[in-house]
Amino acid sequence: MIRVVLADDEPLARERIRTLLATHPDVTLAAECADGDETLKVLLAERPDVVFLDVQMPELDGFAVLEAMPPELRPSVIFVTAFDEHAVRAFEVNAIDYLLKPVEPRRFEAALARVRERHGAPAGAGTQQAALEAVLAELRKGRAWATRLVVRDGSRVSFVRTEEIDWIDAAGNYARLHVGKAMHLLREPLKILETRLDPERFLRVHRSAIVNLERITAVEPYFHGEYTLTLRDGTRLTSSRTHSARLRSLLR
Repeated sequence: MIRVVLADDEPLARERIRTLLATHPDVTLAAECADGDETLKVLLAERPDVVFLDVQMPELDGFAVLEAMPPELRPSVIFVTAFDEHAVRAFEVNAIDYLLKPVEPRRFEAALARVRERHGAPAGAGTQQAALEAVLAELRKGRAWATRLVVRDGSRVSFVRTEEIDWIDAAGNYARLHVGKAMHLLREPLKILETRLDPERFLRVHRSAIVNLERITAVEPYFHGEYTLTLRDGTRLTSSRTHSARLRSLLR
């Protein structure tokens, strides 16, 4: 049996694919998801063989979901998208399956046939992962990075512009945004938030800290490849050796 997860925020789109899947006795639907955050949790828990993954979803888009997963845990992916043929050309070149909305039965059957081929050929898994990594790298180049973040406090919703953030640290499964003298709690893990931030502006300096590069006023060697960073507001952070490589490149 091929275990499938269906991830799309549009109920009609999910119903369409669910109906097409129902005609295949060798395929079982393990779960359905309506947003990126739920999709990530389900994929890590269910470990399906394949995911029908909508490109544009609330919370996390389809690419952010994949980037947040360890490469070895990513299932086979069939992207579901409203993009035209030109926008999905990268998927074809890199041998990644995709379906254009509205999904046509013949195109669906062709994509599922490729999944069956891969499901029966474990040796191709490395090639598949390499192709997926190539797609993600290409899409990162033109991605529209988050310019503001939605912060919820009970029934109150506020917006924080990313350019105003000084630094961010982890608070369990949440992220704390330090903006001047204010602090906002974002209900999103730091690892996932990092995928939404412009890497030209924000740098991960520690497992639990991200800093706005424009706020750094001084960098000093600390210990065994680590650095101490001083920010504009006087905050001092220490970069871990693991995350110091890019920081060193910026100092050259």
